[in-house]
Parts: sequence; structure tokens; C-alpha cells
Amino acid sequence: MQGKVSPERSAEEVYVGVDVCKAWLDVYLHPVGRELRVANTPEGIRALKRALQAWTIKLVVAEATGKLHRLAYRSLHADGYPVAVVNPYRSRKFADALGQLAKTDKIDARVLALLGESLNPDARPPTPKQVAELQEIVLARQAALAEAVALENSLKATESRFLVRERSRWLKSLRERIKRLERAISQLIQADPEMARRFEVLTSIPGIGPVVAATLIACLAEIGGANSKEVAALAGLAPFNWDSGDMRGQRHIKGGRAHVRTPLYFAAIAAVRTDPGFMRFAQRLRAAGKPAKVILTAVMRKLVVLANTLVSQNRTWLPEAPKHA
Repeated sequence: MQGKVSPERSAEEVYVGVDVCKAWLDVYLHPVGRELRVANTPEGIRALKRALQAWTIKLVVAEATGKLHRLAYRSLHADGYPVAVVNPYRSRKFADALGQLAKTDKIDARVLALLGESLNPDARPPTPKQVAELQEIVLARQAALAEAVALENSLKATESRFLVRERSRWLKSLRERIKRLERAISQLIQADPEMARRFEVLTSIPGIGPVVAATLIACLAEIGGANSKEVAALAGLAPFNWDSGDMRGQRHIKGGRAHVRTPLYFAAIAAVRTDPGFMRFAQRLRAAGKPAKVILTAVMRKLVVLANTLVSQNRTWLPEAPKHA
């Protein structure tokens, strides 16, 4: 779907790069070469959409910037503009490939527009607000848990009785916060029928408990709508070749979402210990001489691909896949 129709619209297809900061949006229109800056507010975004009505917009490209891009992303998508949100690392590498060493907001907007024309990244709908809220709470829980683990470790080495008391109180407070966050996660999931069904499907899989299921729902929203290679790459579990000429290097996983991969690591450990199918899978890899880290990574990939399949089919896990007539 293109942007809203205007009688004065040019037939020339335009790629729009949007560099986002807290106060404003720097915008570049390629190939017409127009630049503009608008406030990163509802009024500023309305002004941007009025300006875009003069052209046929092929694609709008913005960088992922935490929360700062969400307002423009949702507003532009709601008005029918195709919007692709790209990783800042990817756009920086593209700028390097262009030989664009300088970096300013205006330059970044132009680079994003050129990236849209050259690489044609996928335009996807924004994450629903309920899922975005769940993601915030899931990541807050991860941060609180990491802080609690670090505090527990430091407490073991603390000799000062004063610090022992202070850190013990702090640790107790963190544990209570984690419990509150977990209750909020459960309430959000159960209040939404679609998320509740996904949670039911995911927790039926060996090794995947409530924490991992909530993380997949919140932080891997593409699950169920991507193919197996795509979902593995998004989780950072797709092995990539490292070959050159006659050299055949080892394949390694790269990139992806670490906040998804870490919970999957613990799910893989649980699956290998408790499920006969995953036990046999790990044993076959071990017999083939694969190291423990490679085995667990393979189990993690198998788990996320299985989860993707079951969510797409809207069915819970069974020891044997159902046979179709």
C-alpha cells in the first residue's frame, strides 16, 4: 500500500530516509534530493505526511532507535506508507560501503534513503502496543535478574558487615521487583487472547517454560510468520559459511537478538535433560564428535524452529507430529 493519494502527486517513485532523534526527524527524499526537518511529535509527523503527499512513496526507511522511532513508524504505517526499520549497524556498514565517512543527521537520512533503494529492506507493520508493552516488561525483568545475579556474586565476596546488610536489603528488593514484573507479564499475556494462545503453544514444548515463552512472544514477534531460516537468523542461531577460495572455514552463528538467545540456551539445557527426543538428538551429535557448545546451539535452533512451526500451525507440541490424510 502506498501513501495517501494526492491530485498533485508526482509519478516518480521516491525513497525516504528518516533519521530519528528525541527532538526531531531529519528526512531525505531520494532521488528528488529534498531535505526537511520536522519535530518528532504528532504535529511534526502530520507535517511530514503532508509533505510526502506530493510524491509516490516507494519506501520509508528509519533506524531502530529504542522508542524514539515508534511514533513516526506507527503514524506513517497507519496512513499506508510502507516503512522498513533497519538495524543501525547495518546502515553504518552501508555508509562505509558508499565511502561516506562523515556522520551527521542529514547525512544519515540520505544514507537511509539510498539503502532503501539499493537493498529494499522489508517493510513490516509495527509491533502492536500490547506486545511492545510486554517486551518492555520482559526486558526489565531480564535487567533486574542480571543485576540480582551480579549482586549475589558480590555479596559472597563482601566482608564488611555494613555492606552485607545493605546488599542483602538491595537483593531482597530486587527479588520482589522480579516477582512483580513476572506477575505483570502473566497478566498482560492472559489479557490478550492471541498472546495467551501463543503462550499455551510455546509452553507445551519441552524445555520452554513461562519465562522463555514470554520472551519469544515479546521479543520475537515474527515467530509463526517467518520461515525456519528467517526465525533462526533473527534469534542469532543460523550458522553462516566462512569460505574463501579453497579454504572451508567453520560455520558460526552471528548477530541476532541476544535477549532471545540467552533464555533459549537454558531452555535447550532443560530439553536435553528431560525430553527423550532431544536427548537422542544431542547424543547423535555427541557421537559425531561435536563439542558441547555446538550441540546446545543446535538444540536451541531446533527449539526455535519447532516453536515457529507450532505457532504458525496454531497447535501444541506432541511427541509425534500429527499425520494428515
